[in-house]
Amino acid sequence: MTDFSLGTWANIADIVGAGTIITGLIVGWIQIRHLRRQQRDAVAINLAQTFYNRDLAAAITLLHAVPDGVTREQLHNMGVKYDRAAVTVATSFETMGLLVFKRIAPLDLVLDLAGGIISNMCIKLRVWQQELREEQHQPSWGEWFEWLGDQAQIHKTSSEPAHILHKNWKP
Repeated sequence: MTDFSLGTWANIADIVGAGTIITGLIVGWIQIRHLRRQQRDAVAINLAQTFYNRDLAAAITLLHAVPDGVTREQLHNMGVKYDRAAVTVATSFETMGLLVFKRIAPLDLVLDLAGGIISNMCIKLRVWQQELREEQHQPSWGEWFEWLGDQAQIHKTSSEPAHILHKNWKP
């Protein structure tokens, strides 16, 4: 057996070190992808549970009868439960909008879960919300709800509904 020189051992150590670093990077990349997938799944579950919230479901049900572009006065004249319903819807979708914008919740997931409802509620409450902003001198009130509603409207007009788009899907 031949003796290796110190230079040869140094070269072997460099190769092993580089291999270790590359292996570490690959394992780290795989773990990050796995973590992101887990986070996306957790967000999906939490968002889906939002729609099982009785208050939000009741608010959406109540507001379906409200005309598009309802004013604050009109909504107030319908009763306090309509005012509460509007605030419940706006604040619930406000949270979702911010989560989407911060890339915590994927837009496609949120729109698949509730795009039609979000779009519909935003259209119904747009005037109410603008009047509320002006009255309270708070231009950012409901900003992420409106943003998400606009995104939902764009998506709604640019794609087929799931029941049509995926009608031939097989499990």
